[in-house]
Amino acid sequence: MQKLIPSLWYDNEALEAAKWYTSLFEDSAIINVRTIKDTPSGDSELVDFKLAGLRFSAISAGPYFKLNPSISLMVACSSKEEVDRLYSSLANGGAELMPLGEYPFSKWYAWVQDRYGLSWQLMLVDNVVAHQKIRLNLLFTEEACGKAEAAIDYYTSIFKEASKGFVNYYAPGEATDLRAKLNYGELKLLGMDIVVMDHGYGGDFTFNEAFSLMVLCETQEEIDYYWDRLSFVPEAEQCGWLKDQFGLSWQISPTIMDQVMMEGTEEEVKRVTAAFLQMKKFDIAELQRAKRG
Repeated sequence: MQKLIPSLWYDNEALEAAKWYTSLFEDSAIINVRTIKDTPSGDSELVDFKLAGLRFSAISAGPYFKLNPSISLMVACSSKEEVDRLYSSLANGGAELMPLGEYPFSKWYAWVQDRYGLSWQLMLVDNVVAHQKIRLNLLFTEEACGKAEAAIDYYTSIFKEASKGFVNYYAPGEATDLRAKLNYGELKLLGMDIVVMDHGYGGDFTFNEAFSLMVLCETQEEIDYYWDRLSFVPEAEQCGWLKDQFGLSWQISPTIMDQVMMEGTEEEVKRVTAAFLQMKKFDIAELQRAKRG
């Protein structure tokens, strides 16, 4: 079971976006679609899907948060033709952040923001089988600029299934923002490969709730463990959500929630939803009571 799930927030386009994304990659499909009624955002549509074998979650829950390039999806491509195909689709109706072309780090690369606001880095790699097809890229900007390596070290200290990989630093004068230190770093977190870097120009965007990381937990002790070590912004604590010291949003969620939202009856979903809307940190025993009715 995938334990770490990238989660996307949309106004009302979650299913539309997920259908489009799954049409672009092999080993991709819509897994489940569920409407959650009577939330603070009204009726919200929850969509689970997989891209290139990696599970994602998306929700249509109103125009409260907007995706930005602080988190992007880095795609390892085996040919220029694959880069071109994905570029042609994903840039259509979106915006080009770095133009398609040859760069010192890749012979064929582009960075685009699609029509829904999600950012993609499309990269030709020499040995595609050695790469996870889609990796998250965390770009540390604004107040978090310069903290990328500290984040890698912090996450590896609290997640038991985590490791620090290759890191590389900006050369003197290479970054215009003097806070920026790490221009590329690798992190493996709960089986997922993640790229982490500081923005060399500081950036004018930063992490927000539109892109969060959901950690699925089996026990209350596990929820308590992650909550105590990741939550640094008390006012952001709501319905299993928190923000860490770097501004990154997390959802610390029990597997029972995942099961109910995927497979539960309409009444079970209604009762569990009413229960969790009253919570900050999730209480598994209370959610189980709500499921039973």
